[in-house]
Amino acid sequence: MRTHQLVLTWIEDQLSSGQLALGGRLPAERTLAEQLKVSRTSVREAIRILEAMGVVRPGVGSGPEAGTVVIADPTSALGSALRFHVATSHLPVADIVQTRVLLESWAAARARADSPALAEAAGLLEQMDAGCTTEEFLALDVRFHLALAEAAGNAVVSAMMGSLREAIQSYAGKLTANLPDWEATAARLRAEHREILVAIKNHDGGRAAGLVAAHIEGYYKEAGLGNPS
Repeated sequence: MRTHQLVLTWIEDQLSSGQLALGGRLPAERTLAEQLKVSRTSVREAIRILEAMGVVRPGVGSGPEAGTVVIADPTSALGSALRFHVATSHLPVADIVQTRVLLESWAAARARADSPALAEAAGLLEQMDAGCTTEEFLALDVRFHLALAEAAGNAVVSAMMGSLREAIQSYAGKLTANLPDWEATAARLRAEHREILVAIKNHDGGRAAGLVAAHIEGYYKEAGLGNPS
């Protein structure tokens, strides 16, 4: 087993036993190396890998603020990997779109009207309505869709959507060059966002799910991706 896997297994065991909690700090490199019977250099490299994976982050300062902190961000490594594979065409954009439709329509059908995330989505829509650049609009749009997913209250779905965030924003931005009239498209997207919010607030999950699917597929079809479904 590679050293970073040994460290990860050790963290998992410590979390399971209650000896370590999220936000807790790992032992010093020397102590951890002695416990795992590996070199300090190997532990240092393992920590770098786990940091890239979103499992830990380096502590700052000295004294009680020093040391590596366990954070467990499940979107970090997966998000980077998805963005890379989309760029190299190992994961076709159409497949990412289908995944979005599956996740987001499921989430929209179960989104809670009283969820704080839904209020956040409404606020993001107001920012889109106020006028912004194409890049700013797309960034707000991704956050809007992440908020809708979060409103369903499923941590795994939220994490999966979070991991897709950068890949979605990247290819959505590239596809805008294929649109005949961005301003008209942006106005339509905002109107569809409002319809989705209304359906959720009216506790009409079936309609919300259908609207979300049509909303996502419609954008990519207009941008020349064809029918992703």
